[in-house]
Amino acid sequence: MGPDAGTAAHYGNPTKEQRALETGSALVDMSSRAVVTVTGPDRLSWLTTLSSQQLAALPAGESSELLLLDIAGRIEHAPAIVDDGATAWLITEASRGEALAQWLESMKFALRVEISDRTGDYAVLGSTNPLPGGASQAPAVRWTDPWPRLGDGAESYAAIDEADHPGKDWAWNLTLVERETLEDVVASVESHGWQLAGALAAEALRIAAWRPRLAYDVDAKAIPHELDLIRTAVHLSKGCYKGQETVARVHNLGHPPRRLVFLHLDGSEHTLPSVGSDVLAPKDSSDREALAQERAVGVVTSVARHHEAGPIALALVKRKVDPDAQLVVRDRELPNDPADDSAPEPTFYAAAQEVIVRPDAGKNVGRPQGDFLRGPRR
Repeated sequence: MGPDAGTAAHYGNPTKEQRALETGSALVDMSSRAVVTVTGPDRLSWLTTLSSQQLAALPAGESSELLLLDIAGRIEHAPAIVDDGATAWLITEASRGEALAQWLESMKFALRVEISDRTGDYAVLGSTNPLPGGASQAPAVRWTDPWPRLGDGAESYAAIDEADHPGKDWAWNLTLVERETLEDVVASVESHGWQLAGALAAEALRIAAWRPRLAYDVDAKAIPHELDLIRTAVHLSKGCYKGQETVARVHNLGHPPRRLVFLHLDGSEHTLPSVGSDVLAPKDSSDREALAQERAVGVVTSVARHHEAGPIALALVKRKVDPDAQLVVRDRELPNDPADDSAPEPTFYAAAQEVIVRPDAGKNVGRPQGDFLRGPRR
């Protein structure tokens, strides 16, 4: 179920798998991820004109990520990219590969580029260390996550110094291998003393590093500033691309309407809240009846149980939520009919927030009147 359907959530011991993954001796089957390639002499300059990232001079073997935005600056695609000197390899969520390939195909015009959906030919493997020598069976390519290192033309929206960023030790590699060799590669990796880890382990480490993921943390309204993706996926000085006006206006004139936060959840419950649960900022968290009717100020986007930190989550909340407020997660949608007594009682989780995107992020030099994403009302 969910974005990682078709691959293992765990192999019997999620905590042990997470520790092995963190120490660099585990492999995650991510073969459901989609792989799209772009070939041709114009591939990098063309992708630069379409996306938020400066890729025209991307060196062979160097990893980056890009955003494809709609006209209002909202995120539509967020693929990882690495170029091997002849082919640009794009890795994205399983549900986004076909749409990404089709959109790129529609934007070819007369340029010398060819787009192919290669998901059926190549499988993706995740690890914190490169695969052990001799185990990779001549991988097609390896992408190394740039997060959270500030890229060229980038800026941090985080509330802490870079040296204190929880993701400073985050290391993540996506290795592409021919799908027909996948079982042999896994067997070879295991022969080097590595073990298999499930998606739960990878998600816990990702959330702890404050790393946003397209499948979970990006909704239909998300703009890059809200997720601190300006640091790795946007070049603020590059030329025109769709959505650039919003990127520039929010960065130079205003603030993003929402901000990503990290949540330490109350560990007294044996369960975790589901993705999509409401985030509340109540004045009184002891009144369960009042909490059931409280208006949400945000939503949980990712959640996991970390082997050291316990239950953790990422959430998108309204920008003006007090950074010092104690939050509550309400795990259940309320019934449409308030008189419906058959619906189960919601579960509440106390949540201490850590600010990821600071509330005053952006230049804030004369924000225009009205909603800067829609313009002033007439």
